[in-house]
Amino acid sequence: MISREAAIILLQENVKTENMLKHSYASEAVLRAIATHLNQNEDEWGIAGLLHDVDVEITNADPKTHGPAASKILNGKITDDMLDAIVMHNEIATGLERTTVFQHALAAGETITGLITATTLVYPDKKIASIKTKSVTKRMKQKAFAASVNRENILECEKIGIPINEFAELSVNAMKGISDVLGL
Repeated sequence: MISREAAIILLQENVKTENMLKHSYASEAVLRAIATHLNQNEDEWGIAGLLHDVDVEITNADPKTHGPAASKILNGKITDDMLDAIVMHNEIATGLERTTVFQHALAAGETITGLITATTLVYPDKKIASIKTKSVTKRMKQKAFAASVNRENILECEKIGIPINEFAELSVNAMKGISDVLGL
């Protein structure tokens, strides 16, 4: 399996947009927290979070190709389970439904980062340290807020045994831990 250092190099070779890089780092932090919570391999899940959008600029985020295109970049560099979760984080491209804990965790974990970031940016100080978990869960119910964030993906946390309030808290705390990297 690729080291974190090598994964960062690979990510930065393929993703140039600062906000997408920040999203990738946030996803890594959240996936590491989920892995710890579920007694899974933290490095494997974290690197999957880090690399899940490695093909996003190559595919122009096209929902018909984004995810599966990553397999060309990542095949042989990561475990089959990691590759499967990365390909399936965008189930639209595969025509299949997510079924494994890893698939659900990656889809929910990477998606909630967008809701947390949007919530942070409406706070006066724009600092993640200021936000409360209940602000995130409250905004989950506001469909017009961060409208592009797929709430159904986030709610897949419940399919892996983590209630939404607990999932939001775990995710917020994970992102707070790298607030300097995120600039939040």
